[in-house]
Amino acid sequence: KPHPRSNTMGWLANHLSNIPGWAVVTLKEDGLDFTPDMREVELGSTAEIVARFDENYAAARAALAEATDSDMMKNWTLSSQGKQIFSMPRVACLRGMIMNHMIHHRAQLTVYLRMNDLPVPGLYGPSADEGSF
Repeated sequence: KPHPRSNTMGWLANHLSNIPGWAVVTLKEDGLDFTPDMREVELGSTAEIVARFDENYAAARAALAEATDSDMMKNWTLSSQGKQIFSMPRVACLRGMIMNHMIHHRAQLTVYLRMNDLPVPGLYGPSADEGSF
């Protein structure tokens, strides 16, 4: 980890593997009441993390394909122990709270990879590590 207050690369990769699953909850449920005992699935190997991401991504794509325009405009609410944190249309939650969150952490992971002299994958086309720049 790059700083004592930062999370580890393993935590970050695990977190990224779980985020697409949030889309399923957003599209299939009216909300989520987050409690302190709720924890993300923590996996030990790169293969397990990639498999979890692929599983969550496929489930998110399927849920999105089933959603209607009306479904997307229904409010979704995040609470913590009964106290509302926010409520917004599902489409706004998907974009603002899920996709942007994943983009943010994906960018962090590329920095972690670079700092550890590991190859950075292409994000918007080939990376310098893929020999195209």
